[in-house]
Amino acid sequence: MNKKNSLKILVGTIALSGLLLTAACNKNTEQSSNSMAEKQAAPAPAATPIDPSTVATVKGSVKFDGTAPKPSKIDMSQDPACKGSNESENVVVSSGDLANVFVYVKDGLGNRTFDVPKDAVVLDQSGCKYHPHVLGVMTGQTVQIKNDDQTTHNIHPTPKDNREWNESQPPSSPAIEKNFAREEIMLPVKCNQHPWMKMYVSVVKNPFYAVTDKSGKYEIKGLPPGDYTIAFVHEKLGEQDQKVTVAAKETKNVDQNFKAAGE
Repeated sequence: MNKKNSLKILVGTIALSGLLLTAACNKNTEQSSNSMAEKQAAPAPAATPIDPSTVATVKGSVKFDGTAPKPSKIDMSQDPACKGSNESENVVVSSGDLANVFVYVKDGLGNRTFDVPKDAVVLDQSGCKYHPHVLGVMTGQTVQIKNDDQTTHNIHPTPKDNREWNESQPPSSPAIEKNFAREEIMLPVKCNQHPWMKMYVSVVKNPFYAVTDKSGKYEIKGLPPGDYTIAFVHEKLGEQDQKVTVAAKETKNVDQNFKAAGE
Protein backbone atom coordinates (compact mmCIF):
# COMPACT_ATOMS: atom_id res chain seq x y z
CA MET A 1 0.00 0.00 0.00
CA ASN A 2 1.43 3.37 -1.02
CA LYS A 3 1.80 6.30 1.32
CA LYS A 4 -1.05 8.23 -0.35
CA ASN A 5 -3.61 5.48 0.26
CA SER A 6 -2.36 4.99 3.82
CA LEU A 7 -2.85 8.70 4.47
CA LYS A 8 -6.43 8.56 3.15
CA ILE A 9 -7.25 5.61 5.39
CA LEU A 10 -5.75 7.37 8.41
CA VAL A 11 -7.75 10.56 7.72
CA GLY A 12 -10.94 8.55 7.27
CA THR A 13 -10.38 6.69 10.52
CA ILE A 14 -9.84 9.93 12.43
CA ALA A 15 -12.96 11.47 10.92
CA LEU A 16 -15.08 8.42 11.81
CA SER A 17 -13.72 8.44 15.37
CA GLY A 18 -14.62 12.10 15.65
CA LEU A 19 -18.17 11.46 14.47
CA LEU A 20 -18.59 8.61 16.95
CA LEU A 21 -17.18 10.75 19.78
CA THR A 22 -19.49 13.65 18.88
CA ALA A 23 -22.50 11.34 18.82
CA ALA A 24 -21.57 9.91 22.20
CA CYS A 25 -21.12 13.40 23.67
CA ASN A 26 -24.45 14.54 22.25
CA LYS A 27 -26.16 11.49 23.75
CA ASN A 28 -24.57 12.11 27.15
CA THR A 29 -25.51 15.78 26.98
CA GLU A 30 -29.09 14.89 26.05
CA GLN A 31 -29.31 12.38 28.90
CA SER A 32 -27.85 14.95 31.30
CA SER A 33 -30.32 17.61 30.09
CA ASN A 34 -33.22 15.20 30.45
CA SER A 35 -32.06 14.28 33.95
CA MET A 36 -31.85 17.97 34.93
CA ALA A 37 -35.28 18.63 33.44
CA GLU A 38 -36.72 15.74 35.43
CA LYS A 39 -35.20 17.12 38.62
CA GLN A 40 -36.50 20.61 37.88
CA ALA A 41 -39.94 19.29 37.02
CA ALA A 42 -40.20 17.17 40.16
CA PRO A 43 -43.34 18.22 42.03
CA ALA A 44 -43.11 19.75 45.47
CA PRO A 45 -43.87 17.32 48.30
CA ALA A 46 -47.54 17.14 49.19
CA ALA A 47 -48.60 19.06 52.26
CA THR A 48 -49.08 16.96 55.38
CA PRO A 49 -52.84 16.63 56.03
CA ILE A 50 -54.23 18.32 59.13
CA ASP A 51 -57.60 17.30 60.53
CA PRO A 52 -59.52 20.62 60.78
CA SER A 53 -61.79 19.18 63.46
CA THR A 54 -58.86 18.87 65.89
CA VAL A 55 -56.89 22.07 65.36
CA ALA A 56 -55.94 24.31 68.27
CA THR A 57 -55.24 28.00 68.78
CA VAL A 58 -52.43 29.74 70.63
CA LYS A 59 -52.93 33.38 71.47
CA GLY A 60 -51.84 35.93 74.02
CA SER A 61 -50.19 39.27 74.60
CA VAL A 62 -46.65 40.54 74.83
CA LYS A 63 -45.72 43.15 77.44
CA PHE A 64 -42.77 45.45 77.98
CA ASP A 65 -41.50 45.30 81.55
CA GLY A 66 -39.97 48.58 82.63
CA THR A 67 -39.85 52.15 81.44
CA ALA A 68 -40.42 52.26 77.71
CA PRO A 69 -37.82 54.19 75.73
CA LYS A 70 -39.05 57.29 73.98
CA PRO A 71 -39.09 56.96 70.19
CA SER A 72 -36.32 58.91 68.53
CA LYS A 73 -37.18 61.64 66.07
CA ILE A 74 -36.54 61.11 62.37
CA ASP A 75 -35.36 63.97 60.18
CA MET A 76 -37.00 63.55 56.77
CA SER A 77 -36.13 67.04 55.54
CA GLN A 78 -33.71 65.74 52.92
CA ASP A 79 -36.69 64.78 50.74
CA PRO A 80 -39.64 67.26 50.51
CA ALA A 81 -41.89 64.44 49.28
CA CYS A 82 -41.60 62.59 52.58
CA LYS A 83 -44.23 62.96 55.25
CA GLY A 84 -45.12 60.92 58.32
CA SER A 85 -44.91 60.61 62.07
CA ASN A 86 -41.14 61.24 62.01
CA GLU A 87 -40.58 58.75 64.83
CA SER A 88 -38.58 55.54 64.92
CA GLU A 89 -40.30 52.16 65.30
CA ASN A 90 -37.48 50.29 67.06
CA VAL A 91 -39.46 49.74 70.28
CA VAL A 92 -43.17 50.55 70.07
CA VAL A 93 -44.86 50.41 73.50
CA SER A 94 -48.33 51.61 74.45
CA SER A 95 -49.53 51.20 78.05
CA GLY A 96 -47.01 48.40 78.51
CA ASP A 97 -48.08 46.55 75.34
CA LEU A 98 -45.25 45.72 72.93
CA ALA A 99 -45.91 45.83 69.17
CA ASN A 100 -43.93 44.35 66.28
CA VAL A 101 -42.94 41.11 68.00
CA PHE A 102 -42.74 38.19 65.58
CA VAL A 103 -44.29 35.07 67.14
CA TYR A 104 -43.94 31.68 65.47
CA VAL A 105 -43.78 27.92 66.01
CA LYS A 106 -40.04 27.31 66.15
CA ASP A 107 -40.08 23.59 66.91
CA GLY A 108 -42.52 20.68 67.21
CA LEU A 109 -43.86 20.27 63.68
CA GLY A 110 -41.34 17.56 62.80
CA ASN A 111 -41.22 16.68 59.11
CA ARG A 112 -44.58 18.20 58.26
CA THR A 113 -44.74 20.06 54.94
CA PHE A 114 -47.06 22.92 54.02
CA ASP A 115 -48.33 24.41 50.79
CA VAL A 116 -46.94 27.78 49.80
CA PRO A 117 -49.83 30.29 49.96
CA LYS A 118 -50.99 31.47 46.54
CA ASP A 119 -51.90 34.92 47.85
CA ALA A 120 -49.12 37.50 48.03
CA VAL A 121 -48.34 39.49 51.15
CA VAL A 122 -48.05 43.25 50.67
CA LEU A 123 -45.21 45.52 51.76
CA ASP A 124 -46.17 49.15 51.21
CA GLN A 125 -44.09 52.33 51.23
CA SER A 126 -46.06 55.35 52.38
CA GLY A 127 -44.94 58.51 54.16
CA CYS A 128 -41.39 57.33 53.50
CA LYS A 129 -41.90 54.44 55.88
CA TYR A 130 -42.41 50.72 55.40
CA HIS A 131 -45.82 49.28 56.26
CA PRO A 132 -45.85 46.95 58.10
CA HIS A 133 -42.68 47.36 60.11
CA VAL A 134 -42.47 43.58 60.69
CA LEU A 135 -43.79 41.17 58.06
CA GLY A 136 -44.22 37.40 58.21
CA VAL A 137 -44.07 35.27 55.05
CA MET A 138 -43.59 31.63 54.13
CA THR A 139 -40.64 30.41 52.08
CA GLY A 140 -41.45 30.81 48.39
CA GLN A 141 -44.46 33.05 49.01
CA THR A 142 -44.73 36.18 46.88
CA VAL A 143 -44.03 39.52 48.54
CA GLN A 144 -45.64 42.37 46.60
CA ILE A 145 -43.84 45.66 47.20
CA LYS A 146 -45.70 48.90 46.45
CA ASN A 147 -44.66 52.55 46.39
CA ASP A 148 -47.42 55.01 47.32
CA ASP A 149 -45.01 57.93 47.72
CA GLN A 150 -44.21 60.66 45.20
CA THR A 151 -40.52 59.88 45.44
CA THR A 152 -38.23 57.05 44.38
CA HIS A 153 -37.41 54.35 46.90
CA ASN A 154 -34.65 51.78 46.80
CA ILE A 155 -35.57 48.45 48.40
CA HIS A 156 -32.53 46.61 49.70
CA PRO A 157 -32.84 43.42 51.82
CA THR A 158 -29.58 42.45 53.55
CA PRO A 159 -30.07 38.77 54.43
CA LYS A 160 -27.69 36.21 55.90
CA ASP A 161 -29.21 33.10 54.32
CA ASN A 162 -31.16 34.40 51.31
CA ARG A 163 -30.16 36.17 48.11
CA GLU A 164 -29.39 39.86 48.50
CA TRP A 165 -30.90 42.27 45.99
CA ASN A 166 -31.23 46.01 45.55
CA GLU A 167 -33.91 47.53 43.32
CA SER A 168 -35.21 51.06 42.73
CA GLN A 169 -38.93 51.80 42.53
CA PRO A 170 -40.03 55.19 41.12
CA PRO A 171 -43.42 56.76 41.98
CA SER A 172 -46.49 55.19 40.33
CA SER A 173 -44.42 52.25 39.06
CA PRO A 174 -45.73 48.66 39.06
CA ALA A 175 -45.36 46.58 42.21
CA ILE A 176 -42.13 44.63 42.62
CA GLU A 177 -42.69 40.92 43.30
CA LYS A 178 -40.07 38.88 45.14
CA ASN A 179 -39.83 35.78 47.33
CA PHE A 180 -37.37 34.29 49.79
CA ALA A 181 -36.22 30.69 49.39
CA ARG A 182 -34.83 30.01 52.87
CA GLU A 183 -36.04 30.38 56.41
CA GLU A 184 -34.64 33.50 58.08
CA ILE A 185 -35.98 35.39 61.09
CA MET A 186 -35.90 39.21 61.19
CA LEU A 187 -34.27 39.70 57.80
CA PRO A 188 -33.43 43.45 57.58
CA VAL A 189 -34.74 45.59 54.71
CA LYS A 190 -33.64 49.18 54.14
CA CYS A 191 -34.03 51.97 51.61
CA ASN A 192 -30.78 53.35 50.22
CA GLN A 193 -32.50 56.61 49.30
CA HIS A 194 -33.90 57.25 52.78
CA PRO A 195 -31.61 55.88 55.52
CA TRP A 196 -34.27 55.99 58.25
CA MET A 197 -36.50 53.52 56.35
CA LYS A 198 -36.05 50.08 57.89
CA MET A 199 -38.24 47.02 58.39
CA TYR A 200 -37.91 43.26 58.94
CA VAL A 201 -39.18 40.23 57.05
CA SER A 202 -39.41 36.92 58.90
CA VAL A 203 -39.38 33.93 56.55
CA VAL A 204 -40.63 30.61 57.92
CA LYS A 205 -41.45 27.15 56.56
CA ASN A 206 -44.84 26.85 58.26
CA PRO A 207 -48.00 29.00 58.38
CA PHE A 208 -48.08 29.23 62.17
CA TYR A 209 -46.87 32.74 62.90
CA ALA A 210 -48.16 36.20 63.80
CA VAL A 211 -46.96 39.73 64.59
CA THR A 212 -48.15 41.53 67.71
CA ASP A 213 -50.34 44.56 67.05
CA LYS A 214 -50.31 47.90 68.88
CA SER A 215 -52.10 46.28 71.83
CA GLY A 216 -49.41 43.59 72.04
CA LYS A 217 -51.81 40.83 71.00
CA TYR A 218 -51.25 37.92 68.62
CA GLU A 219 -53.13 34.78 67.56
CA ILE A 220 -51.99 31.59 65.79
CA LYS A 221 -54.80 29.38 64.49
CA GLY A 222 -55.07 25.94 62.90
CA LEU A 223 -52.28 24.30 64.90
CA PRO A 224 -52.34 20.49 65.11
CA PRO A 225 -52.40 19.10 68.67
CA GLY A 226 -48.89 18.58 70.02
CA ASP A 227 -45.88 19.87 71.93
CA TYR A 228 -44.28 23.02 70.57
CA THR A 229 -41.69 25.70 71.13
CA ILE A 230 -43.13 29.15 70.55
CA ALA A 231 -40.56 31.86 69.81
CA PHE A 232 -41.10 35.57 70.45
CA VAL A 233 -38.59 37.69 68.52
CA HIS A 234 -38.05 41.45 68.69
CA GLU A 235 -35.59 43.45 66.58
CA LYS A 236 -33.97 45.15 69.59
CA LEU A 237 -34.95 43.03 72.59
CA GLY A 238 -33.94 39.62 71.22
CA GLU A 239 -35.75 36.28 71.48
CA GLN A 240 -37.76 34.59 74.22
CA ASP A 241 -38.97 30.97 73.88
CA GLN A 242 -41.76 29.09 75.61
CA LYS A 243 -42.73 25.41 75.61
CA VAL A 244 -46.43 24.78 75.11
CA THR A 245 -48.67 21.74 74.72
CA VAL A 246 -52.02 22.06 72.99
CA ALA A 247 -54.76 19.45 72.90
CA ALA A 248 -57.34 18.99 70.17
CA LYS A 249 -59.66 22.01 69.82
CA GLU A 250 -57.90 23.77 72.69
CA THR A 251 -57.36 27.52 72.85
CA LYS A 252 -54.33 28.26 74.99
CA ASN A 253 -53.16 31.66 76.21
CA VAL A 254 -49.41 32.14 76.12
CA ASP A 255 -48.18 35.57 77.26
CA GLN A 256 -44.63 36.87 77.19
CA ASN A 257 -42.73 39.76 78.82
CA PHE A 258 -39.67 41.58 77.50
CA LYS A 259 -37.40 43.71 79.65
CA ALA A 260 -35.44 46.75 78.59
CA ALA A 261 -31.88 46.00 77.56
CA GLY A 262 -29.64 45.71 80.61
CA GLU A 263 -32.46 45.24 83.13
